[in-house]
Amino acid sequence: MPEIDLHTHSTASDGTMRPAELVSAALAIGLKAIALTDHDTVQGLPEACAAGSELGLEVIGGCELSVDFAQGSMHLLGLWLPQRPLRLQTTLDQLSSLRKTRNESIIANLNSYGVDITYAELEEITDGGSIGRPHIAQLLVEKGLAVNFQDAFMRWLRPGTKGYAPKEKLLPRQAIDLLKEEDATVILAHPCTLRLEKDELEAVLRELKGWGLDGIEVFYSMHTQAQTNFFASLCRKLDLLPSAGSDFHGDNKPNIALGRGKGGLRPSYDLVRRMKESRLKHGHHLPACS
Repeated sequence: MPEIDLHTHSTASDGTMRPAELVSAALAIGLKAIALTDHDTVQGLPEACAAGSELGLEVIGGCELSVDFAQGSMHLLGLWLPQRPLRLQTTLDQLSSLRKTRNESIIANLNSYGVDITYAELEEITDGGSIGRPHIAQLLVEKGLAVNFQDAFMRWLRPGTKGYAPKEKLLPRQAIDLLKEEDATVILAHPCTLRLEKDELEAVLRELKGWGLDGIEVFYSMHTQAQTNFFASLCRKLDLLPSAGSDFHGDNKPNIALGRGKGGLRPSYDLVRRMKESRLKHGHHLPACS
């Protein structure tokens, strides 16, 4: 049985469960700890932490930052963030403004091809949360212009399609510095998406560690067993912490279950214990959340 899930999303970004609902669902399946890691926002942390305190479940405050990486897709998780990280929030506000400009560009692109979609419609379905491409995909499905989310991205929203607009991203070192300023444990999410050969990945990890990277998401929904074994070996070799997360988004990724991913995840609470020991060893506190 899974005991933790350190990579989840709520309605504060592109998930379909409110933060409190997510915490309740984690408790219902027997998780001992959950991290809320919404994209480029910490808006859901106060609600998630309050729910964790009420229900008696350990909630770890976090977020997921997209960073610029030429070869593939790189995302960094910050764990043990305070509920209101004031220094990080300034950058998140800037990213939010850039994201709105991007969304408006996507809508303008779609409008130019006869797709009837407005920004006001996006705001109606996000419940005050961060707006992104998944919400545009949702509208495309509702309007009958795509069969499902995957179809919407493939036809309209991925690079090279009619609706796509590029996203402004932080550089990896910038993102790590920002998270470290908030005393976060920094984890490289889903390393499989970097699309690197083994030697290349090790070189990148050494560079990231030099900037402050703490660990790798070894156990992840899309990793094969061979990839999991390799990433675990890299943690041992480079003295990095292994992490585990499903990347749960609720109905937006219906094939990924909380705590279990596609069914194969069985992450142990020992991973959280090791992270806590490392934080205390290096003089980092554990922000009260749950």
